[in-house]
Amino acid sequence: MMQGKTVIVTGANSGIGKATAAAIVKLQGRVIMACRDQTRAEEAAQDIRQETGADSRQVMVKQLDLASLRSVRSFCEDIIKEEPLLHVLINNAGVYQCPYTKTEDGFEMQFGVNHLGHFLLTHLLMDLLKRSAPSRIVVVSSKLYKHGDINFEDLNSEQFYDKAFAYSRSKLANLLFTCELARRLEGSGVTANALTPGIVRTNLGRHVHIPVLAKPLFNLISRGLFKSPEEGAQTSVYLASSPDVDGVQGKCFADCKPMELLDKATDQEVASKLWDISEVMVGITT
Repeated sequence: MMQGKTVIVTGANSGIGKATAAAIVKLQGRVIMACRDQTRAEEAAQDIRQETGADSRQVMVKQLDLASLRSVRSFCEDIIKEEPLLHVLINNAGVYQCPYTKTEDGFEMQFGVNHLGHFLLTHLLMDLLKRSAPSRIVVVSSKLYKHGDINFEDLNSEQFYDKAFAYSRSKLANLLFTCELARRLEGSGVTANALTPGIVRTNLGRHVHIPVLAKPLFNLISRGLFKSPEEGAQTSVYLASSPDVDGVQGKCFADCKPMELLDKATDQEVASKLWDISEVMVGITT
């Protein structure tokens, strides 16, 4: 049970994020749904309240646009001002294989939202998480990280852009971030772990083109082969709530079990360099 625990879930208005939020509320946790689209988020929150019987205090919506560092800072200022404790941060929101676009701050969209936005969010909420210890950070990555690499000469994809590769790189960055974050958090009472949810039926793939005539067949097949959002959320909920992972640090899980990662996802030298460059990119001065 998560009674008395406050949890932030980014991208909680649909898919895995919404299912994660609902599951945590069912465990008596209090959820802050951090979402870009306020209208859709309020609709999702109302769905969760009706499903669980929770009130508007237990399921809250706050505006957060991870494609805007200004929005990230504003969100964190409000959270720090309004929330005495934060027990779990679930970095769930993601952009998947979108056409080449840039964030408000000029970053390639997938790297900017999936990695840099969450990097700054986690940094700004860290003191609150430490004050709330024992607390947890949960990072949603993807098995597609295997197809990515970190090119420090072109993190912004200005020399070359492939939407699938860019997504994989952002998911690899999530794992390297978790690796370095866990190292820095040793002994703090805050744990950081990642997960890969598997192939889930969500609207994340809205930028992936499927011919109109093939869509009915695709939808039929996906129902048989892909996980439901609720199934996809199980590992996020496990890492947020289970006593089994008390004190576990810097691991990646799939189907609620630790998984082996490729060496490139745990390379300490690359993780440390990516951390330093990310600090510069988001304007953190230490």
